[in-house]
Order: sequence, then C-alpha cells, then structure tokens
Amino acid sequence: MADKCFDLPIFTVDAFTDEPFCGNPAAVCLVPHGKTLDETLLQKIAAEMNLSETAYIEHLSENSNFSTSSEFKLRWFTPTNEVPLCGHATLASAAALFFCSNNSSGAITFRSKSGPLIARRDGDGITLDFPTNPVQPYDKKAVLPIIKEICDPDLVSDVQYSPGTKKLLLRLQDNVSRKIFDGICPDPRALQATDSTGTVKGVIVTVQGGLGMTVKSDQSFDFVSRYFAPWNGIPEDPVTGSAHTVLADYWRKQGKN
Repeated sequence: MADKCFDLPIFTVDAFTDEPFCGNPAAVCLVPHGKTLDETLLQKIAAEMNLSETAYIEHLSENSNFSTSSEFKLRWFTPTNEVPLCGHATLASAAALFFCSNNSSGAITFRSKSGPLIARRDGDGITLDFPTNPVQPYDKKAVLPIIKEICDPDLVSDVQYSPGTKKLLLRLQDNVSRKIFDGICPDPRALQATDSTGTVKGVIVTVQGGLGMTVKSDQSFDFVSRYFAPWNGIPEDPVTGSAHTVLADYWRKQGKN
C-alpha cells in the first residue's frame, strides 16, 4: 500500500429491495485515486465486512473521479477469495456511484474479469447488462456426493454444468413442494468436502415456477432458485446475479411446458 493512512469510503448496500436490512447486502469500497491496496489488504477488508461480497471500485486514469466518470474498474471478494463476477455487488456499486457519489453519467461501464458490465439509470432504479454463461449436460453419477448433501437424488430431474463459472445446476422435479425446496439445508463443510478438485465452485438448485412455488396468490414465477457456495466462503447467497447468468441460459432453452 502506497500510504498507510487514508480515508476509504465503504458503503453497505442492500440490493434487490426497497426496505432497509432486507435484500442481499454487499459492501462497496470507493478506492481513492492514486491509492493502491494490495491483495492481502483487499481480502482482509472483505473478511472483516463478512458479507457474501465486497466490491472495490477503482479509477481507470488520473483524470477519473467518482462523480463524473463513466468507466471504472470493479473487483469482488468474498470473505475468503476473489471471484470473477457478482451481480448484486455490481448493482450495489452502481447505486453507490449514482446515489451516494451523485455520479452524473446516464450509464456506467465497469471493467471486470468478466468483461465490461454496464449499469444504466432506469428512473429511480438501475438496469444491468450481464453476459450469459452457457450450461451443458453433466453426468449425475459423477456429482452424486454433491447431490446427496443437497437432497434426495431421486428429486433431481436434470444436472447441468457451467464451465465458465464452475457452477453446478440441479433441477428438481416439477412436482417438488415449496416446503421441500425451502427445507434444503446442506451442511457447508460437508458440501465443500464433496469436491476438492476445483471443478465445482457453487451449486444452483432450481425448480420450475408454478402455483406450488408462490407465496402469494398474485405472484407468478418462471422458476425459483437457491445458491450454495461454501467453496467461496458462502454457505448460501440470498440472491446471486452470477448464478442467474447460468439460470437464464438454462431456462430459456426449456421453453414453456
């Protein structure tokens, strides 16, 4: 670190909600221009924040500032390691710039390990442009230990894998009840122990939407999902943008039954 003492603004932003202390929280750090934080310090801050993600927004040039610039570098750290993409922390980062730093840009481009990510003002909200991460069929027997830690293997109707994100997708039978779906509660350490090769970094559990999956009578969902990533220090992430880049590719191919 170039200087040992300087201000580092950190915001805690609740994404995907309009109520305090709800949604999915992320920490957002605005790294001052000309200041360099080494990898160890970035990870220590993320561990101290102890949220599923801590985002770091960095300047791209000496003329950059948080109020008027439209391009920034963005990185994400879990409490244990850096990850290549995080949706809710990207949304939180855009909110910190638009609504806390009063950034005047209509759209912001974040340069990241997943390529350019665009966040646009959309009235009082924010719209994100994210990539899709394709999935491919995967041998159920090869990941049976993982499945057994999640649920009864007989409940799983389809197994897919996203090489780009190292996420395993488990689709449950369409007739699975909401009670069973909500009751899934894998032991994080046991789940992490099922794969030590680095092949799987997260498990998505998803079910087709329907009346049995709704909480209110006027709700309608295409699908519901949950995400477990103890390999990244996250027992369960409440809402996961990177998982939805996988889910979007999977469910768009399913069509309407």
